[in-house]
Amino acid sequence: MTPGRILFVAGLNHRTAPVEVREQLALEEEKIREILGDLAGRGLLDEVMIISTCNRVEVYGVAAVPGEARTAAFGRLGSHRGLHWRDLEPLVYTVTGDEAALHAFRVAASLDSMILGEPQILGQVKDAFALAQSAGTAGPVLHALMSQAFGAAKRVRTETEIGRLAVSVSYAAVELARKIFDGLEGKAVLLVGAGEMSELAARHLVDHGALPLYVTNRTWSRAQELARALGGTAVPFDQLAVTLSLVDIVVTSTAAPEPIVTAAQVRAALEKRRTRPLFFIDIAVPRNVEVVKFAGRLQQLEVVPTIVSLREKLEAIRRTELERALGRLPAAGEETRRVMEALSQAIVNKVLHAPMVKLKDSSRAGHARRWTEMISELFGLRGHGRPDSHE
Repeated sequence: MTPGRILFVAGLNHRTAPVEVREQLALEEEKIREILGDLAGRGLLDEVMIISTCNRVEVYGVAAVPGEARTAAFGRLGSHRGLHWRDLEPLVYTVTGDEAALHAFRVAASLDSMILGEPQILGQVKDAFALAQSAGTAGPVLHALMSQAFGAAKRVRTETEIGRLAVSVSYAAVELARKIFDGLEGKAVLLVGAGEMSELAARHLVDHGALPLYVTNRTWSRAQELARALGGTAVPFDQLAVTLSLVDIVVTSTAAPEPIVTAAQVRAALEKRRTRPLFFIDIAVPRNVEVVKFAGRLQQLEVVPTIVSLREKLEAIRRTELERALGRLPAAGEETRRVMEALSQAIVNKVLHAPMVKLKDSSRAGHARRWTEMISELFGLRGHGRPDSHE
């Protein structure tokens, strides 16, 4: 490496940034190619590559001043959606030198993924490196780093059990669908888009008995091709809204910059379905499904078990201590008992207030899991307040 130059990684991912932010930074390949050329042309980075997936956006670079290069890179990435660096800075992590190399190895090996061991990330890292090479922004340092990262990922898969199960975001979503419907036999599926992840989800669904399968895509020939491969039926893209009322599960994974399934379409479909549920697996970033209020409600529901468990635990403590105190006051009258009951309830409510507000706020901001785990640990709620996890 040239003296005075530092290898760094700066990024945000599913742990540090909500999907509302990540989807704003999801850019097409040609746009990333343009940004790579611009950053290299400004002389801030000797080498640079950008990984952009559903769950992470990371800049890998070699620069004299990594902080300045990081600011320029994310300023450029955010400019396409009106995001400023001051808004992104609290969400961005930065590592340099050996820590940056270790991070690259963890990412390529799927040890830093939302679903541990998911196989797609290695291909995505390879694609990002190939794009940087074709753009002329990957030099000897990134070449050496990626070569070793790909080697480390291969060793992790061949020498450990991490790749034994075919896990992925789509797989986890299908497992959730199985729980919601208590089995997938005879459940109709609509596949919107023809991406790798949506196809994987569709294959998982079919393998578990979901039928019939409908496939729609803006490109009619691609819809027909995928429908034949999956044993399904191709549907014209302009029939998407009508088809929603006929299926139980909708898998979306298109590169559309705006939602293609609207709240009005879902509302109309639900009216026709009466009481039958409609389950969406939206794998796309930016999101393909517009139903923001519904998504927000789901996020809030994620913290409910922890809130209930916390209240139950504090209530049990309150009752035990109140009975113990009253046992020491055999002469206490009814009025004294009522006052002590009210006092103990007020104390519990005061203690509950701050964690409940924090949990609800964190769910709206997309950080529910971090806070549910922290509060569960602090109050000894393990096994009570944590949602089931596939990660």
